[in-house]
Amino acid sequence: MFASKTQPGHMQLSRRALLLSLSVAALGAGIGFNPISAFAQQKTGPAEVPMEELMKPSDLTELAVGPEDAKVVVIEFASMTCGHCANFHKNVWPEFKKKYVDTGKVRFIFREFPLDNLAAAASMLARCAGGDKTFPLIEALFEKQEEWAFAKGNPVPKLFELAKQAGFTQETFDKCLTDQTLLDNITSGRTRASDVYGVSSTPTFFINGTRLTGSPTIASFDKMIEPLLAKS
Repeated sequence: MFASKTQPGHMQLSRRALLLSLSVAALGAGIGFNPISAFAQQKTGPAEVPMEELMKPSDLTELAVGPEDAKVVVIEFASMTCGHCANFHKNVWPEFKKKYVDTGKVRFIFREFPLDNLAAAASMLARCAGGDKTFPLIEALFEKQEEWAFAKGNPVPKLFELAKQAGFTQETFDKCLTDQTLLDNITSGRTRASDVYGVSSTPTFFINGTRLTGSPTIASFDKMIEPLLAKS
């Protein structure tokens, strides 16, 4: 399937390339990256990144839930076509959110790290949904990932069906996917994550600047978060 031949932080995306890739049935054939194996292929980046570096502002609005003054900040770098990311959001996130975000203990930040053009397109749609529709669309895209990311044929109609649930019309859908500025900003964020934070695969998590190692399970989060919450 897909095995990326590009450097992780330097995937060049353009509106023309994005639309071209979305218009063909064999999407990704020339990109060659297998998002399902992304977690297994993870390379070791720096164990810690200063929070002031991680939190430097960008041209993208931060996608975050939880109080700004939370004691613990968890940042996820994810690709919408990553099977392990979908697994986290379907099977771990609900419990994580209930335990840490809804109780005000953790601020959770979601950042895009698209592994292919289709992932970039899905991220653009989530951004264009805007406001309180963004996170629900992200969750819907992960929940239905098999239907649009890995199904045979043109993925555009399947993406549009999901986007309509967030209020998109054909016009707003097309307008979003031709927003070169948004695409450039997502690409820039991906490049920074790779070059500065050492992100090389998805999902990658940082907890108060420390990289989570191993599988993103509730147990592994507990092991890192609970000692931070216990500090005075």
